Amino acid sequence: MSIETLFSNQDPKIFNARTHADGPNGKLPLTPEFLRSAPSGNIFGMTVNAGMGWNPDTLANGDFMIISTQGGIRRDNGTTTAVGLHNGHFELGLLMSEAADVIKQMGGVPHAAFVTDPCDGRSQGTIGMFDSLPYRNDAAIVMRRLIRSLPTRKAVIGVASCDKGLPAMMMALAGQKNDTTILIPGGATLAPNNGEDLGTVQTIGVRYANNEISFDYATRVGCSACASAGGGCQFFGTAGTSQVISESLGLSLTHSALAPSGEEIWYEIARNSATAALELVVKGIKTKDILTDKAIENAMVLHAAFGGSTNLLLHLPAIAHAAGLKMPQVADWSKVNKEVPRLVSVLPIGPVNYPTVYGFMAGGVPEVMLHLRKLGLLHEDVLTVTGSRLGENLDWWEQSERRHNCRTHLQATTGVSPDEVIFTPKRAKERGIGSTVTFPIGNIAPEGAVVKSTAIDPSVIGEDKIFRHTAKVKTFVSEKDAIKALKEPGRIQSGDIMIVMGGGPKGTGMEETYQLTSALKHLPFGKHVSLITDARFSGVSTGACFGHVGPEALAGGPIGKLRDGDIVEIIVDTVKLEGSLNFIGTENQKLTYEEGAQVLAQRETHENVGADKDLSEDTRLWAALQEVSGGTWRGNVYDVDRIIEVLEAGKKTLMK
Repeated sequence: MSIETLFSNQDPKIFNARTHADGPNGKLPLTPEFLRSAPSGNIFGMTVNAGMGWNPDTLANGDFMIISTQGGIRRDNGTTTAVGLHNGHFELGLLMSEAADVIKQMGGVPHAAFVTDPCDGRSQGTIGMFDSLPYRNDAAIVMRRLIRSLPTRKAVIGVASCDKGLPAMMMALAGQKNDTTILIPGGATLAPNNGEDLGTVQTIGVRYANNEISFDYATRVGCSACASAGGGCQFFGTAGTSQVISESLGLSLTHSALAPSGEEIWYEIARNSATAALELVVKGIKTKDILTDKAIENAMVLHAAFGGSTNLLLHLPAIAHAAGLKMPQVADWSKVNKEVPRLVSVLPIGPVNYPTVYGFMAGGVPEVMLHLRKLGLLHEDVLTVTGSRLGENLDWWEQSERRHNCRTHLQATTGVSPDEVIFTPKRAKERGIGSTVTFPIGNIAPEGAVVKSTAIDPSVIGEDKIFRHTAKVKTFVSEKDAIKALKEPGRIQSGDIMIVMGGGPKGTGMEETYQLTSALKHLPFGKHVSLITDARFSGVSTGACFGHVGPEALAGGPIGKLRDGDIVEIIVDTVKLEGSLNFIGTENQKLTYEEGAQVLAQRETHENVGADKDLSEDTRLWAALQEVSGGTWRGNVYDVDRIIEVLEAGKKTLMK
């Protein structure tokens, strides 16, 4: 094709382009004093708003920012012009429209801005995953820059759904301490009547490679998993957990997390959120009034009670950091998980794998909170975006028509009792449900690691409720090598311990390794294989999978010094929530934990461990900045004061 071909056979009408036209009718609602004293940008903003078709008479009534992670192009008639990167952001524009209509009806001027987000499911096993976690920090910065670019804003309404866009949105709103803010969660994708959920369907490749499913089954089930065009995945992964965290923080309305996408109750949440934002402005309630240390603690409690994604160990500290609050440490998470019972039965860890919309219809966050308040585990005096204290919200919820109708509807339409989705503490204990996460340490992970201990298959846990696994390890220097091994029948066998190194921030941007964990879940021998890595896991991951191992291999961490044939001992007490990961020698030389640590300290890091050749300059910069800021166990944040301190010290050294 040539330029001549591109511009041949042109319709002469295209050259009849106008260079001038009449501007909008009407007048700006200015006053002499406003013209004398207002910044020129405020006046210019009115001018361009009129140019975009807004009624000039209302332009002085107040500006409201609605910012979302919208992606894709959906026409007004519902047809798709261009797909988004995932369902979670594809229909957020509908929620924005509902919120905008309310603001317009109340006389305000809504402004819409967009910072779209990637899909962790789409990028699994690809170099796209190297940008997933780094995106979060950068997106939060861009969102805040856009928010501040509307200096006349009275309030900010965030709209987001999924794994990185929603944490980024919470970080952005948290950073706007003196703004009035509210967040509309994007809800959950409907489950198919016949098919698999979006977590399970990601394993069709490895299951087919191991002759677990037919080709025809793979093609059909791969097509039918999404029963609505919008919403976060149907399982309680990072997207669903982040929605619960937003509501638990008080940033989102009571009973708004995990709503069924596209349904009328989903739209209602957007309308009510806009109404609440307007009322918050009147009351003068700011983000700093809602996001407090107590709110962070409430969110940690709900994370444990729901059995949330371990990715929130990265995101909640980052939200706290953005808000200028105390950042949860490993000891804080451990304490909460020892005190708080898990009460929710949904995908992926059950005990019955109901889709997350069942959790919403069973009562969602406020229903779980009713049980937690009886145990004295909540700060009920915190303020929320309803304008009321949490305790007042729960008093209303307990007697509300909304609660009764949702729970009754779930029972009537599915035959599932809401009390079998959200348990009482007594019922949870009877079902043998354990708390969510354990933080093992040891000579492999001196800074710590994390395992979703409640998701280890019960059949491999001893009668004393302790998981034990001691075996020779098989080491891999990348996720690519590890997944290749899993797809080669016989290469990984029952009883193996897989070590995947080089997956931390410096190696891959701390990639998510759901390819591996999902494969182990759905292969018949998978429950007898343990995985230890310095990478992270998807929120839907299950099994004896240990991530966030610190220090990472490329920072000199002991995990990078293990070799094939080394013997590793894993112990996890699923009741006391204590655990250890230790190198204990080789077949010919048994070592104590201390001796093992000494041997690892004297070894060189595996010669083939390095930053992935496809790691971008952008992610290398992110890795360096977050390492200076405290690394994985401080939320992978940008701590500006620390970064400046290191830069200044470096400049002085270079000058010498």
